[in-house]
Amino acid sequence: MFLSPKEIKTETGQSLLYCPHRIQVSKEFTFDAAHHLFQYDGKCKSLHGHTYRLEIAVSGFLDQRGLTYDFGELKAIYQSQLEPKLDHRYLNESLPYMNTTAENLVYWIYKTVEAALPNERQIQMEHVRLYETPTSYAEFRREWDEE
Repeated sequence: MFLSPKEIKTETGQSLLYCPHRIQVSKEFTFDAAHHLFQYDGKCKSLHGHTYRLEIAVSGFLDQRGLTYDFGELKAIYQSQLEPKLDHRYLNESLPYMNTTAENLVYWIYKTVEAALPNERQIQMEHVRLYETPTSYAEFRREWDEE
């Protein structure tokens, strides 16, 4: 449950909290990977690679330090849960069986990060955006998971 600024005090009796509302924080990562697409009639049916850009966004209420979720903790989730399966990997072999489209990847990433989040201060996934090229991305949002 969220604690109001009046309920969290420092040694001096003052609160470090200012915002009583939910805040979203996000972190970006890049990784290089190869893949090919099944049932696709175009260049992408052949083995090829991308430098992907990944944005992960979560939201929640502030902790006693005034942080929603530490950027370092998001990085730790990326490094432990995602990077070993994504970076410099052949995605068709390193991920669960799927057609490795940006759409399928973004959903797998969303669910993987969601499972690693702590159950505190109503921390929740907001969205994952995955750029396959500098101008093309797929995105999955929390509200779509609730439909």
